[in-house]
Amino acid sequence: MTNTILMTTSRFRAIKPQIRVLDNYYTKLHRTKCVTLPLGLLLIGILGLSCLSVTISKEQQTAIAQSYIPTIKYRNLVIDLGNGVKTHAQLTYPAVGKGPFPGVLLIHGSGALDKNETSGPVHKNGPKPATNQWQIAQYLSERGFAVLRYDKRGVGGNNTISSNVWGNATVNDLIHDAEKALNVLIQQPEVDPKRISIIGHSDGTVITPRVAIDNSTKVKNIVLMGVVAQNPRVTVYYQNLLLLPYAMQVLDKNHTGFISIKQMAKDPFFIRNIAPFSIALSNNTKAITTAIAKFFGTNGYVSIDRQLKPLLIKALENTTALKWLDSKCNNLSGCPKWLISYFNIEPDLSIIGNVSKSIGILLLNGENDSQTPVQQAFLLQQRLTNVNHPDHMLITYPNLGHFFYPSSQWFTRTGPIEPYVLADIYTWLEAHSGSTNSTPNSFGQRIKQT
Repeated sequence: MTNTILMTTSRFRAIKPQIRVLDNYYTKLHRTKCVTLPLGLLLIGILGLSCLSVTISKEQQTAIAQSYIPTIKYRNLVIDLGNGVKTHAQLTYPAVGKGPFPGVLLIHGSGALDKNETSGPVHKNGPKPATNQWQIAQYLSERGFAVLRYDKRGVGGNNTISSNVWGNATVNDLIHDAEKALNVLIQQPEVDPKRISIIGHSDGTVITPRVAIDNSTKVKNIVLMGVVAQNPRVTVYYQNLLLLPYAMQVLDKNHTGFISIKQMAKDPFFIRNIAPFSIALSNNTKAITTAIAKFFGTNGYVSIDRQLKPLLIKALENTTALKWLDSKCNNLSGCPKWLISYFNIEPDLSIIGNVSKSIGILLLNGENDSQTPVQQAFLLQQRLTNVNHPDHMLITYPNLGHFFYPSSQWFTRTGPIEPYVLADIYTWLEAHSGSTNSTPNSFGQRIKQT
């Protein structure tokens, strides 16, 4: 019988009352009447309070010290990708125990991403960008898994790239690299080669099923986060024209079919998509207004249907025609060879039925994902049901975006993955890796009860 579970999770956490001993003590003292105490009893009280203070201080110090106890070990590796190309990788695994542990391979999304899937440049005094693959690796390794993550070919730390290697990478190259990484993971002494799972995010959901198909005897489970089910052109089309429904539903509140230049100049979503990058970052309202007015050729109102829509379609055509990329590519988002191969690849909907029936499949998607909309995950789940795959599950998350971080439906915010998403990944993998007495069905029952 097919084990198909479709669910939407919504988490509510009750705030537990916290007891602060010293605060309560002084509150009660303030409310009592003044009385005269014998000197001996007073000294005993002072001594008792002193001991209590010392005890609390020691507990606080212990708690602080506990956070520095290492819970995982790691080993840095170099993966030979062939043709003189190498990349850096890291294996993380539990600090206690010899294993072998169930293994997990992480495959990143689109763009020039390092092993941590760092979401932006690291500045000395600036905010730290999200590092979602490191977050997954740490969470799983603390709980009994050995996890391998690796830099994309031609990519180093802090958004550094080798233009010759990165600029010439295709989707087939990235599939090849993932299979090389899979073999490296299996060869590690801490890893049980019979319990291997792959987690792919975003464009990694295009690569992951293909690796599983090519290595059906090596892979036990796959997890697809932020699903790309149709041809990638569909998601690019969706991303580029998202401004159109936003203008109609959010800015054109009176449904006149027009929006003003002043409205657009004050709206972060429009600024990000219409104003030149350098001006958008300036926060100079006058310069932004001038740039948007120049873009539309008016200082007044813009027709959504007659002016905005044609301009967005033209921009989309330029994107898909690769006019936005140079022949010598240093673009962190992607380069011509990759994009051409990406657009020409057979969609997941067509190939997912070739994944071995022995491989468990977990689909995860934020319901506010503006890059790979949740409908993509619905389509792939429907296809898996249609081909009678015996073990697949879809979980969607209200209010979460592409990075499984709270976002609006219109644009993606980057940040750490929500803890309950990590818990769902771990619980499903635990049940599917044979590491405990948990079973796939018991996992489904536990989720339904939350």
